[in-house]
Amino acid sequence: MLRDLSLLSARLVLGGSIAAHGAQKLFGVMGGPGPEKAAQMMRSLGFRDHERVATMASATELTSGSLIALGALGPIGPAMLATVMLVAIETVHRPKGYWNTEGGFEMNTMYIALALLLANHGYGAFSIDELTGLEHRMRPVYGWLGMIGSIGAALMMLAQRETPAQSTRGEMPASEQATSPA
Repeated sequence: MLRDLSLLSARLVLGGSIAAHGAQKLFGVMGGPGPEKAAQMMRSLGFRDHERVATMASATELTSGSLIALGALGPIGPAMLATVMLVAIETVHRPKGYWNTEGGFEMNTMYIALALLLANHGYGAFSIDELTGLEHRMRPVYGWLGMIGSIGAALMMLAQRETPAQSTRGEMPASEQATSPA
């Protein structure tokens, strides 16, 4: 029971936070930048079709966060989250080092670690997967496959990117820095 409550708490915090970040970019709610500024950010990061990439990234955050919070569809939500975080690390945070206080990838790494944990150990008793019986059919191999797939998906996203000039690489408009886990 305590394990399941812990998993529920972790899912609600992680999933709710990530879904909210996606909604901020996709709809401009909760003080978020909205789709136009999200597209501008993607353009500054060198993505060719920046409007489409911004929509995809925002929708992926919203969807992955929702799946995680609900405890639905096994490792799919965690893998989607890992994909977005890997792209964010490479395009925004890696040049700034590890620590979040310097704009680094510390927070993204924690998101990925928690996603890996959920993908491999399941969502617990208080989840849609438990209600539908999917929780008991999931095996750690599916979690690992999902997380490996997220690396491939991130590489595909990064391949759509032109290398931005060094002066703009990794810079994000100030209005988006506070609202984006990416």
